[in-house]
Amino acid sequence: MNAFGTAELFAIAAALGWASGLRLYAVVFLTGLAGTLGWVQLPPGLHILQNPLMLGASGLMMCAEFFADKIPGIDTVWDVLHTLVRIPAGAALAAGVFGMDQASTAAVAAVMGGLLAATSHAAKATTRAAVNTSPEPFSNWGLSLAGDGAVPLMLWLSWVHPWVFFGGLALTVVGMVVLIWVLAKFLRQLLRRFARAIPS
Repeated sequence: MNAFGTAELFAIAAALGWASGLRLYAVVFLTGLAGTLGWVQLPPGLHILQNPLMLGASGLMMCAEFFADKIPGIDTVWDVLHTLVRIPAGAALAAGVFGMDQASTAAVAAVMGGLLAATSHAAKATTRAAVNTSPEPFSNWGLSLAGDGAVPLMLWLSWVHPWVFFGGLALTVVGMVVLIWVLAKFLRQLLRRFARAIPS
């Protein structure tokens, strides 16, 4: 048995889902490492993250993603390739918080985790695609480093201060939805201008 109540477990599930849309491999590695070192008590459904092979593989992929995310153009390709990975992974991690013993609750957590992963992934992908239209790399690096910091912060808040996490998550999701809407319009206009500039 773990010491967390339902609200705390939902905070952890939401954090895993949301953060997976930004840095999936960092989520897997940091969560597994925290459990292995005894910093947090992982629910049974997440014990697989503490497996040494899982830690090694996720650690290597976390390093690869860290560098890929700093290179304009490569970051967008990486995001496109991970569209079909981050969302189901976020759903699976969120469901794992509750495990098969609480199948109906795990199903709700999976839907929530998948939606949060989809939102954060879409916000990240559209933001980075828009920033990549600028030739300078510094804004790209700044956004990437912000994502590197936001993931462990939100994971930590979900474990230690779940109600603070819920408030931060609500504000973040609203901001991300607005960002997706604004930047999607910008990218569509940019593509139309580009298409008109190409001689037929």
